[in-house]
Amino acid sequence: MLRNNSTPAYSCEAGRLCPGCGKALGNCNCKKMSPTPKGDGIVRIQKETKGRKGKGVTLITGLPLSGDELKKLAKYLKQKCGTGGTIKNGIIEIQGDHRDLLLEELQKKGWKVKKAGG
Repeated sequence: MLRNNSTPAYSCEAGRLCPGCGKALGNCNCKKMSPTPKGDGIVRIQKETKGRKGKGVTLITGLPLSGDELKKLAKYLKQKCGTGGTIKNGIIEIQGDHRDLLLEELQKKGWKVKKAGG
């Protein structure tokens, strides 16, 4: 019994089909296109202590990178600051207040950077 919202997973002509676009896996463009965050093109740097028991972190938002590129940049920035950090939901968090150093480093990379917050 077929349902109206079902799609085939295999075709005798094309073989396995992509569940996203319905094309053959060899011709699928879904995996090749990596979604990049959309924004106004400005990278923002801010300090935040909320929810961290008074410990401050520097947040970097608005970067037009995703996946491995974002990880490489985060690793580079953490090494420059000499601290730890992480990536959460496309936002780089660097431990401590390093806004001035990060501002210079990101401007050297060619991005338009602003300090955000107080």
